[in-house]
Amino acid sequence: MVAFEYDGTLCSMPDSCFAPNTAQETFDYFMLNFQRHSHTRAPFGVYQHIYWFANNNAVLDGFIQFLDYLSTLDYVYLVTVSQDDINNHVDVDKKSERSETVDLNDNTLQVDISDALSEREKVKFTVHTKTTLKDFVKQDFSVVRQHEEFIWLHDRFEENESYAGYIIPPPPPRPDFDSSREKLQKLGEGEGSMTAEEFKKMKQELEAEYLATFKKTVAMHEVFLCRLANHPVFRADTNFRVFLEYEQDLSVRGKNKKEKLETFLRSFSKTTDEILLGSTQKDVDDFFEKEKHFLLDYHSLLKDATFRADKMTKAHKDVADHFIKISSCLLEMATADTNQLERFATKAADIFEKARKIENRVSTDEDLKLSDTLRYYMRDTTAAKNLLYRRLRCLADYEAANRALEKARVKNKDVHAAEWSQHQACEKFEQMSGKGKEELVDFKVRRVAAFKKNLVELCELEIKHANTHSQLLKASIAALREEL
Repeated sequence: MVAFEYDGTLCSMPDSCFAPNTAQETFDYFMLNFQRHSHTRAPFGVYQHIYWFANNNAVLDGFIQFLDYLSTLDYVYLVTVSQDDINNHVDVDKKSERSETVDLNDNTLQVDISDALSEREKVKFTVHTKTTLKDFVKQDFSVVRQHEEFIWLHDRFEENESYAGYIIPPPPPRPDFDSSREKLQKLGEGEGSMTAEEFKKMKQELEAEYLATFKKTVAMHEVFLCRLANHPVFRADTNFRVFLEYEQDLSVRGKNKKEKLETFLRSFSKTTDEILLGSTQKDVDDFFEKEKHFLLDYHSLLKDATFRADKMTKAHKDVADHFIKISSCLLEMATADTNQLERFATKAADIFEKARKIENRVSTDEDLKLSDTLRYYMRDTTAAKNLLYRRLRCLADYEAANRALEKARVKNKDVHAAEWSQHQACEKFEQMSGKGKEELVDFKVRRVAAFKKNLVELCELEIKHANTHSQLLKASIAALREEL
């Protein structure tokens, strides 16, 4: 056991010599003692009375920040010991022998979209499932689903009161190929105003854009299913099992005008209630109050960043499109001036064609690794905000039940019913708060890991494209100088 120190005083447990008032003080306290011992590379043991966390949210928040920091260090491993481990300890040798017989694939649920087919306005997804869970009849099976059935599944989770304390994964966006089809149609109409080579290249570009949109649509639908399959609670949902296993059509249709209007009115009512609660209902837990302010600011920043990232990727795409026109013009020049500029202009046209391909790859990679990541977590942040709203509404109902109980006791009328309602509201609020805190902490870990992964990969791709572009320019200069 390590010795904790504060202001010259040593103690065996963190709460024995320091009583912090804020999360930052708690974080600094643990960091100070961690740095005192980290140079020894010995285990840094933290043995703590649970009431220190239970009675002070600032201490808990600061300790969680400290653990989050440790999780970013490659040379630090976090190990916890439960009471069961202490009571039923196993010798190291025996534990090693036992660990060799553990089935790491037991009770797994793996979902992917193995195929997709676009039929006019609809996309049919082949959802493939492999599992060892006993709730399923088969271990390996596939079904065909449409987008409306994904939305139906998401709505079932949203409407289930049992999941009010969880972050419901955002639904996949509706497949939208109208923009690509419209561009192809305009290209066909303007075929007479461009050369055959230019038309061919523009058509290839639009077909590649259509294919990229299709792949992105499939990926977003797969991410939604994987989030559900990897969640310890959502994976056991009956509707999710029906979605994965039922081989027939689920007979789900899109909403008609009346249903769309009802959805809009419910959304408007929810937004109004959310604004009203935000201005009148004070949260009793600093953790959730801080999360609310953070998510509001974070969502706004994500929205702005997504808009700017989309403009950047579009700029690269526009550059690539203009390279096509420049290349075509240079080829026409080579045809017109066969004596002086034919070989020079032809080589220059080839340079712009190669540069176009690089710009297209840059645009595609930035869209995939940056824009899509920002856009997804903007929607996921909205789902987290919805969790906070449901909890705040639950808190308001709990406080209303407390007031109703007080009135019933004063009047000595319907006291038992009021007590029962108050008990139910209290239990629901406490469960939602506990689950909500776990979900928000997990959301942070998942979000940070995703951004780190995708941004590092983006940087590596940018370096790769920059090197390719640099090599192209060097080779181009040498090739053009040969024609001088």
